[in-house]
Amino acid sequence: MTNSIIEFKNLDFSYKQNQVVFNINAIIRENQVTAFIGPSGCGKSTILRCINRIHDLYDYPVYGGEILFHGEDILKEKDLITLRTRIGMVFQKPTAFPISIYENVAYGLRMKGIKDKKILDEKVELALRNSALWDFAKDKLKQLGTELSGGQQQRLCIARALAPEPEVILFDEPTSALDPVSTAQIENFIQTIKKKVTVVIVTHSMQQAARISDRTAFFLDGELLECDTTDNIFTNPQDQRTEDYISGRF
Repeated sequence: MTNSIIEFKNLDFSYKQNQVVFNINAIIRENQVTAFIGPSGCGKSTILRCINRIHDLYDYPVYGGEILFHGEDILKEKDLITLRTRIGMVFQKPTAFPISIYENVAYGLRMKGIKDKKILDEKVELALRNSALWDFAKDKLKQLGTELSGGQQQRLCIARALAPEPEVILFDEPTSALDPVSTAQIENFIQTIKKKVTVVIVTHSMQQAARISDRTAFFLDGELLECDTTDNIFTNPQDQRTEDYISGRF
């Protein structure tokens, strides 16, 4: 059986005084793709953002329980920069920085303290190759990242997340604003990188979850109803509400 890399233990989360996540217990398995599904507002993106403490950038996040990463509680981690290089994130809307393509990808490497230009060049090229952007960008590395198309910007963000060689990448609806061709490219990419990186993806698309994930977790009203292999979730769910959601009855 594949080892767990992340484990939620009785996770609660509140914005200020408003609790939105309740008693989550689940395991994320190493070198697999885990999809978080559920209706809008069910808490899936909130839970995803707990994993690398993105909520700490905003006012008054309140965590309860534990999130274990290799057995260590993320919620007690004080070095969040290092945590976010080990657990990268790609957001729904491409967030290319208004700097060159090269510097976009090198950003996380520089944050890790890497200054050697040869090493930076090698890792930037590898990340761009792995995100299927190198052939386009290799002669345009000084071009602003914000000048790329939407799909190219999203692949640039993936390259930026990949460059520090994280163990986990979190995708928050990464293809919702993209055309079908760009969506297919990113889905193919996610399938190929799971040999090296564990992937957790939030998606509203049942078809996407079925296509690319090994395991699926279904959330409703801030609670986890089921987490199982994707085949079981889609063909033999244990909770009637899961079946109702997957079949489109709500």
